[in-house]
Amino acid sequence: MALEDIAAGIRTGLAGKTFDGSLKFDCGDDGVIVLSKGDATTLDRDTDCTLRLSADNLQKLLAGKLNPMTAVMMGKIKVSGDMGVAMKLSKLIG
Repeated sequence: MALEDIAAGIRTGLAGKTFDGSLKFDCGDDGVIVLSKGDATTLDRDTDCTLRLSADNLQKLLAGKLNPMTAVMMGKIKVSGDMGVAMKLSKLIG
């Protein structure tokens, strides 16, 4: 699945929810998805927090098939920046 399709699904999921701060899913050569101000885009920019992971693991994370804390401990997700923003994400997708 292309990141633009994943971003569209995230936009739909964000409808009616609030997310303070900005967060980037960095999928390397596959591209990025940036969550900011209630929107999801594939345009790269600086964010409060960056999660580096494969596009496959991003799909699993968003589908609830990958536990975020376990993935971080196993090195499947690398977090940089404001960890508080990353913690808010778990409430959003949980």
